[in-house]
Amino acid sequence: MANLKITAIDPDSPLIGHIVPGSEVVSVNGAAVEDAIDFRFRTTDEPVLLVIADANGTEHHFEFEAGEANDLGLAFDDGEVKRCCCNCIFCFVRQQPKGMRSTLYVKDEDYRLSFTHGNFITLSNTTDADLERIVQQRLSPLYISVHTTDDTLRRKILQNKKLAPVLERIKYLTEGGIELHTQVVLMPGINDGDVFAKTVDDLVALYPGVVSLAAVPVGLTRYRDNLPELRIHTPEEAGTTIDQIERYQRDFLKLTGTRFVWAADEFYVQADRSFPSLSSYEEMSQFENGVGMARDFITGFNRRRGGLRDLKSKRRALFLTGESAWPFWSRELLPYFKEKAEFELTARPVTNRFWGKTVTVSGLLTGQDLLQSAREAGDGCDTIVLPPNCLNDDNLFLDNMSLTQFRQTLEKEVVLGRYDLAATIREVFV
Repeated sequence: MANLKITAIDPDSPLIGHIVPGSEVVSVNGAAVEDAIDFRFRTTDEPVLLVIADANGTEHHFEFEAGEANDLGLAFDDGEVKRCCCNCIFCFVRQQPKGMRSTLYVKDEDYRLSFTHGNFITLSNTTDADLERIVQQRLSPLYISVHTTDDTLRRKILQNKKLAPVLERIKYLTEGGIELHTQVVLMPGINDGDVFAKTVDDLVALYPGVVSLAAVPVGLTRYRDNLPELRIHTPEEAGTTIDQIERYQRDFLKLTGTRFVWAADEFYVQADRSFPSLSSYEEMSQFENGVGMARDFITGFNRRRGGLRDLKSKRRALFLTGESAWPFWSRELLPYFKEKAEFELTARPVTNRFWGKTVTVSGLLTGQDLLQSAREAGDGCDTIVLPPNCLNDDNLFLDNMSLTQFRQTLEKEVVLGRYDLAATIREVFV
């Protein structure tokens, strides 16, 4: 195992003046250190003997009393992200053309990112030693893509004949005290219906170790040449899935005190149904997975819109959104602005021409599609408001267009919206 390289040192670190970035951690209490999580685990609440090698290979020894090394202000290079060893028949990474944002081509399967960032993993390349470490270091909660508990079918879906039985691995983790949030990507005629019912039954039997389950619809782009034939749900199938899940919710709420399983917002859009109440999503444990996000957005605005009563402006703003969000924009939000607001706010759904019309979420809109939609709006607005999830931390759209390029091309004020709609409105119109 290579030494863990230090990339940055906080100015308040007790090691400032003794080591510099580029130094390497040789050991903590005699043990080699694998990554930042491992370092944190080994330096918490116990006396610590830390050995660090400088660029010349000279070793320096530092001793700390219990608790003194809890936060040494060090950042590390954790090396390569663990990659997925499967070729899932619905894998989004395999459905993309060249020239996109580089991170879109990374099939990560790293339990460390599951712990630190909530990334879903399949446990396909998680070794027995990894599982032992997860339990020992209490890397909880983790987020697991199950897809089905039928191992034969699961190996076909993930196209990996060597997959270990998934329930055995899940049981090992839950018995070791690790909480798991799980998901199933539902594909019509493949892992829905009775197959999904068995998956739900198998996973709820492991509650409270398995904390929650989300059902999300398969996402298909137009770039599926030489890939298995799949299709999206019809409105009727989406409604059937919702009915199945809501029956489970009623039963589980009586038996366990939690609904346990939820349908992603997209199912309600596909079925043209209203979203459930905010309280029915309980702790919102699958929020980042698109479960309850729409209802939270609507309810949040309804609770805060009173603060907009005195807001008056001649500015005209156009909010761009994905087609999956358009139904609740048109039914629940725009009528309010038309009747109550003393400012001009309109919204427009953006068709995903790049990936295809079956991709409807705002987080997968490219800069070029957003730009085209803004241009089609013409001179009817002064400000364009973008969806809050269409840019990365470097202000790049998925097709590598920068926000600066977008603004320069459009020659209008462009604002990145927030999930707090009332706050965005105040920013735009004040």
